[in-house]
Amino acid sequence: MSQDARAAVERIFRDEYGRLIASLVRRFGDIDLAEDAAGEALVTALEKWPAHGVPPNPGAWLTTTAGNRAIDRLRREKLRDGKHQAAVMIEDDTPHEPTGVIEDDRLRLIFTCCHPALAPEARIALTLRLLGGLTVAEIASAFLVQETTMAQRITRAKGKIKGANIPYRVPEAADLPGRVGAVLAVLLLIFNEGYLSSGDGDPIREELTGEAIRLARILHELLPADLEVTGLLAMLLLTEARRTARVRGGELVPLEEQDRGGWDRALIAEGHDLVRACLAANRPGRYQVLAAINAVHTDAPTAAATDWSQVVALYDQLARIDPSPIVALNRAVAVAELDGPEVALAIVERLPLEGYHAWHATRAELLRRLGRSAASREQYDAALAVCDNQAERAFLLRKRGQLAG
Repeated sequence: MSQDARAAVERIFRDEYGRLIASLVRRFGDIDLAEDAAGEALVTALEKWPAHGVPPNPGAWLTTTAGNRAIDRLRREKLRDGKHQAAVMIEDDTPHEPTGVIEDDRLRLIFTCCHPALAPEARIALTLRLLGGLTVAEIASAFLVQETTMAQRITRAKGKIKGANIPYRVPEAADLPGRVGAVLAVLLLIFNEGYLSSGDGDPIREELTGEAIRLARILHELLPADLEVTGLLAMLLLTEARRTARVRGGELVPLEEQDRGGWDRALIAEGHDLVRACLAANRPGRYQVLAAINAVHTDAPTAAATDWSQVVALYDQLARIDPSPIVALNRAVAVAELDGPEVALAIVERLPLEGYHAWHATRAELLRRLGRSAASREQYDAALAVCDNQAERAFLLRKRGQLAG
């Protein structure tokens, strides 16, 4: 088989993987069985498709083939609960893509992967493995851990789902908003790890930012009326649009210094459309306001043209929704542009963020603007002591080196 043919088959399999696994888990109630059957279906596809062509509906073909392999395995291992259950599975005529948002298998699986009974790192790993179709090796590489460690993490999480009888279903309407929030938090964590990666590897991992966006698109497709889902997707698109301009020569480039001609205008246009849809609904939430802040930045043709009064007003709105020190810190950065560094520094110094490198970096920059070079240098040193992203460290070292004395 040619490399191009194999790549084409694997690309289709990757695109269909989340839907395939979700369908199999719903049908057989066993994640391990679903993964094994899906893997066997891929092997069969690699054998047959290059010779006979890709079927008209490859997703349905994969689902049927994987379902047959799962039934064969159950027969061999005698794991059936009885002839009736076997007959139900053999005669299962559930369509490949169920109609209706809440009935979608992928939505059920997303909520299972992000169940609050699972540890946060397990939620991320399971989501990338089962919905994203990433291999254990790819997930381990993205998060800079050993493959065996990641495999054990995923195995424990699947065991927790089985042992605790975590339901494979969409939560009840009353519980849905809180549970959606947990899913959105997982997608944002995946994106952030790609956009500002930890450790000594690449400072930006586009495979993670791209996967987070792909999963956010799926969630938006399944829950189009959920404005926070829309807001998260908009925020990710508007942030991703700036990715290629964010690092230059191994060094982080702050927003005000980025080449805006290198921003992805198609992603910006899509993100702005989603933000306008949120604004029209007028039911603001955390992710919607964050998206709106990003829209203001990406709407400005130059850094000097940024409407900082609007940015501060949006942060004020966000602080009412999410009164966290991180929001207050980001608001202070905008206040510095509007009211000056002295006003902003007074806000920053009251925040309990001593272990957060961005707090020290913000203090360092404000102190530099006020001409307090020695104090600024101390804050750059403090930021460097707790920052592990190599591009960001390079930026901080350059700024520290520019201080007088």
